[in-house]
Amino acid sequence: MTSDPQALAEAAAASMYEADSCSRWLGMTIDAIAPGYARLSMPVRDEFLNGHGICHGGLMFTLADSCFAFACNSHNINTVAAGCSIEFLKPVRGGDVLTAEATEQVLSGRHGVYDIRVTNRDGEVVAMFRGKSAQIKGHVVPPPEAG
Repeated sequence: MTSDPQALAEAAAASMYEADSCSRWLGMTIDAIAPGYARLSMPVRDEFLNGHGICHGGLMFTLADSCFAFACNSHNINTVAAGCSIEFLKPVRGGDVLTAEATEQVLSGRHGVYDIRVTNRDGEVVAMFRGKSAQIKGHVVPPPEAG
């Protein structure tokens, strides 16, 4: 394994995606990954609509949460959510495509803060998510050999 941060981020994302049956089942794809950054997209299927005929907030949350996970694990240290919140800003209709973009705001010691913008196909912000991460023991993929 390489010590190149971009290559580590890509390897960690590939490993996590392979093990993440939920994100795959929901149709999420990883569109971009970098250290401290991820962009995922997900089509809004009819099964995602609630009783008002709009995308269920829990599924928008799940997309943002998955994007958060890929961003905070991109440093190849096992990292979990310590807390998060979401603000729903616009309704989303079936057939749309949602894109979540996570950006690391701060990484200090074992903790990080990430902001995730969720946009619709037209680029309108439909939700904002903020997550706090906590690093735990281990690595997503084997770390590079010390040389």
